Amino acid sequence: MPYFDSASAAPLHPVARQALRASLDEGWADPARLYREGRRARLLLDAAREAAAEAVGCRADELVFTPSGTHAVHTGVAGVLAGRRRVGGHLVVSAVEHSSVLHAAAAHEAAGGSVTEVPVDRLGAVTAAGYRGALGASTALACLQSANHEVGTVQPVAEVAEVCAAAGVPLLVDAAQSLGWGPVEGGWSVLAASAHKWGGPPGVGLLAVRKGVRFSPQHPADERESGRSPGFANLPAIVAAAASLRAVRAEAEAEAVRLRVLVDRIRRRVVRLVPDVEVAGDADRRLPHLVTFSCLYVDGESLLHELDRAGYSVSSGSSCTSSTLTPSHVLRAMGVLSEGNVRVSLPLGTTAEEVNGFLEVLPGAVAGVREKLGVREVPAVAPVADSVELDALGLRCPQPVIELARAIGTVPVGGTVTVLSDDEVARLDIPAWCGMRGHAYLGEAQRPAGVAYTVRRLV
Repeated sequence: MPYFDSASAAPLHPVARQALRASLDEGWADPARLYREGRRARLLLDAAREAAAEAVGCRADELVFTPSGTHAVHTGVAGVLAGRRRVGGHLVVSAVEHSSVLHAAAAHEAAGGSVTEVPVDRLGAVTAAGYRGALGASTALACLQSANHEVGTVQPVAEVAEVCAAAGVPLLVDAAQSLGWGPVEGGWSVLAASAHKWGGPPGVGLLAVRKGVRFSPQHPADERESGRSPGFANLPAIVAAAASLRAVRAEAEAEAVRLRVLVDRIRRRVVRLVPDVEVAGDADRRLPHLVTFSCLYVDGESLLHELDRAGYSVSSGSSCTSSTLTPSHVLRAMGVLSEGNVRVSLPLGTTAEEVNGFLEVLPGAVAGVREKLGVREVPAVAPVADSVELDALGLRCPQPVIELARAIGTVPVGGTVTVLSDDEVARLDIPAWCGMRGHAYLGEAQRPAGVAYTVRRLV
């Protein structure tokens, strides 16, 4: 069964499996102890740290291991903000950061700090100018992902790092999605990453803090990992994580070329094979293994189940998945369609045959979901009124958009359709539908129950 969700968790790399088994026998003792078992464990920990630091592009004494990538992000954000509290309490993040960064920002704001979100363009990228405008005299820290987790767009980290350095503000980079493909360029100050994203075991994160960055750990004092990650480290998992990172890097250049060809095939063919599809993210400046697209008139969770039954494991940032009732913050910030969202992220070793098989079953899966939702070709009718209002209260995605599509032909060109909806996703998907179908989105108006979204028919 092809697994196409490596952006969530990559399959355990064979080198990680081998290293984990070997270090379970050799690395079980406390590396802080001076007897031979402890010295042996310490040698393994030091070697893992050296290997990881080489891959990150930092000194070994700047890098610590944490229990997860999320833990690394939270520790990094809180530590720098506390270390620079005399500068001020202002934090700058991009609008499409991973939830771990946004949750850390929300906690900072709840504690009395201030947060500025830098917007992105329709491809999901920030600009250095956007960060320059957000930084101020009280800015203690800026955060920027190296590449987006949902759409794969690579961010201009080096340019933003220059802007931050000129302002005297450290830059924290979430490199979870990109570190397996290569080091993060530019003068970043703090970096966080997660081993299970590159084929290491879960439960290992990396946190690198450059020398000279003021950092104050926000937990009780602990002598391990330079005081930045308390508790007894999972040494076998750390060894496996470092070994797999080195192994993945050795394969990265060749695999990036090969997987980029397969992802380009998906990007080109999905819009030909499936009607009413929008591919999200930058077509060129992106991770080599990841592509996201959204399908009009489709329930995202139902589509994922259909693909799963067909033998393909993919994920979704859609508002219609069971884990959330709100639109993906990434797709919302980009202003692109969120309904029927599918993220395909190919693990190392994915074959052309597996990708071709996915493209063969996808059209039928989408058509099947649309049929269950009652989406059919609407016969041409004579316009019945210059304006029509639809009551879609209580209907969840993609039904408000489906109702809009059915009604647009009932007004003449120049006429309007207003959709009354209490589903938050309508704020994103109705304008996106207008852009895809060539109609004009006129805006929204608050009503006692729900929000009224008005569309003008242009074709």
